[in-house]
Amino acid sequence: MNLLHLSNVQRTYNANSSHPVYALKNISFDVNPGEYIAIMGESGAGKSTLLNIIATLEKATAGEVLLNSQNLNKLTPDEAAKYRREHLGFIFQHFNLLDTLSNRDNIYLPLVLAKVPVAEMDKRIKPLASALGINKIIDRYPTEISGGQQQRIAIARALITQPDLLLADEPTGALDSNTSKEILNLFDTVNHNGQTIIMVTHSAAAASHAKRTLFIKDGKIYHELFRGNESLKDYQEQISNTMMTLTNGGE
Repeated sequence: MNLLHLSNVQRTYNANSSHPVYALKNISFDVNPGEYIAIMGESGAGKSTLLNIIATLEKATAGEVLLNSQNLNKLTPDEAAKYRREHLGFIFQHFNLLDTLSNRDNIYLPLVLAKVPVAEMDKRIKPLASALGINKIIDRYPTEISGGQQQRIAIARALITQPDLLLADEPTGALDSNTSKEILNLFDTVNHNGQTIIMVTHSAAAASHAKRTLFIKDGKIYHELFRGNESLKDYQEQISNTMMTLTNGGE
């Protein structure tokens, strides 16, 4: 059974004006449990809009978005907020940590909002802290640690809710190449352990870690690639070539 199902999803801005903007046009694809999907495309192609619709931050103008058979387009704002807390995890380019909270409390924050007991929070954080290598920085503050360490804290915050789907928006965009590799290797491990991931990225190197890559152009799915048994290097080359064709206006 599909975890996520999108059928003929459209998103139009200023629909009633003389200059409507068609951000997404008939987007359809499925995501199975345990998949790791990268979404690529030029700026303005519709990547962020698509991610926002899956994240229940925006509603599709037309079409169907089902996550675990729940129609996301029919959720009220309050229902959507609750659904995000209970079913989705988020990782952002700029970490979005609160400097006034310790790293531990930043990780706990979504569970605090969901009124999860402290004992359960403590139980959940132990394996995460070990897996992500953050035990030594857990009680420090975001301003006291590096960007790569901050992203590890952000990953822990996203995973501690045990989400059905992890959404990552340019997760390595603010990191140097070595730190990016570390974070992407963590994503590999998390996915290997069963976590479903959708990642928006401009980086072919980042996308090469995914099992499938969707390319969006002018609001439509232009092409998709499957990694299969390809090496990171070979798959990255395929992704780079596809992006070059897309950028040059190829069909």
